[in-house]
Amino acid sequence: MGARCSKFSLCWFQSHLKASVLESSDLENGGKSDRNAFPSFTEFSFEQLKAATSGFSSDNIVSEHGEKAPNVVYKGKLDNDRWIAVKRFNRLAWPDSRQFLEEARTVGSLRSERLANLIGCCCEGEERLLVAEFMPHETLAKHLFHWESQPMKWAMRLRVALYLAQALEYCCSKGRALYHDLNAYRILFDKDGNPRLSCFGLMKNSRDGKSYSTNLAFTPPEYLRTGRVTPESVVYSFGTLLLDLLSGKHIPPSHALDLIRGKNFLMLMDSALEGHFSKDDGTELVRLASRCLQYEARERPNAKSLVTALLSLQKETEVPSYVLMGIRQETASSTQPLSLTPFGEACLRTDLTAIHEILEKIGYKDDEGIANELSFQMWTNQMQETLNSKKHGDTAFRAKDFATAIDCYTQFIDGGTMVSPTVYARRCLSYLMSDMPQEALGDAMQAQVVSPEWSTASYLQAACLFSLGMETDAQETLKDGTNLEAKRNKN
Repeated sequence: MGARCSKFSLCWFQSHLKASVLESSDLENGGKSDRNAFPSFTEFSFEQLKAATSGFSSDNIVSEHGEKAPNVVYKGKLDNDRWIAVKRFNRLAWPDSRQFLEEARTVGSLRSERLANLIGCCCEGEERLLVAEFMPHETLAKHLFHWESQPMKWAMRLRVALYLAQALEYCCSKGRALYHDLNAYRILFDKDGNPRLSCFGLMKNSRDGKSYSTNLAFTPPEYLRTGRVTPESVVYSFGTLLLDLLSGKHIPPSHALDLIRGKNFLMLMDSALEGHFSKDDGTELVRLASRCLQYEARERPNAKSLVTALLSLQKETEVPSYVLMGIRQETASSTQPLSLTPFGEACLRTDLTAIHEILEKIGYKDDEGIANELSFQMWTNQMQETLNSKKHGDTAFRAKDFATAIDCYTQFIDGGTMVSPTVYARRCLSYLMSDMPQEALGDAMQAQVVSPEWSTASYLQAACLFSLGMETDAQETLKDGTNLEAKRNKN
């Protein structure tokens, strides 16, 4: 158990304290550490996809998956339990089967953490279907325009802009600079709450309707003249998305540019964000949007420069997207609820007051049997001072004076004459109460090193991990604590 703790600690510091915003060079194949995360491109049979979608049941239609009629997208589940999104075209969309297969294979060769990747297709008779990774947390349009519990946070809006720019840069680097009808419905959120660009818009040369919606106010001016999509047209559409992120509304670019020219850019800002962003950041994002919306296509920035500009604006990069989005992450552990004890329940809710009451009630009885490292001078002044530090710490802990408790327990631990897992547990909670979850996690781990079978140490680790937004690790550690407590109760 101690080895597990050390390994966990190393993984935690290496994997979870790093910034969650990746450089573009790490995006291909899911980043340097996750090269096998994406399935290879597969040509499915029609029967396979029919079975996966329950016979293309209307109950499985996901209209939010970046598409509109007449081409319907269905949620499906393959035999290997992988969730998929299946786009079924109308019969006239791709009359040339060879062209469809060639285009699907080309788009299917792309692999990036910033895309809802195309993982397969089906071309049988008149049937034309595309298969993509399923994104369970709906579209940017839903979270930005039709939110229910909370508006999208400023840091998350900046992250969406960056991840979208990184997706476009990746596509450009692979010779797929053209994207059809880029809008807030084409940006989807994966199980971790990270925004992904739908791969469906990368398919070209179909009779799938026009490349842009019929709302001319949002259409790139050169497309109105020529009917052709260019890389610069995509950047123009990116500019309209920046306006969406700034305002929380779908504002016509001409109106937005009038406000910007009149130096009334604050009128563009979403009122729900008031007080939650700096004027300098808002100004910079408005400036970037106006550059993307230049009438002359050659005056617009390219995807690479968009990434560079947006990287410097990122906020709260260490916070996972699902935390910023207010999404409760589903894990294997969370889908099979544990039978939790009161201590486990308190840690699951991160109810620090309840945890405090439980630790007070437990007292020091779990220190019995711990081999204390006492020196021969155990009753000298040094030992007496160490014991006094613990006593003063306990008094402060009981009185909920957590700053004093931290100082006193630190003196006791630094004295080095006695080892107490309970002192580490109490200082851990004191750190949590003082909004210092990283320090708290270190103490919970140290308590487990001293007493490997002590469920309290695992429970407190779970509380720390929940506080840090590390849902998956927290659920696993909570499970460990529950199992240890059940094992102890049997003995």
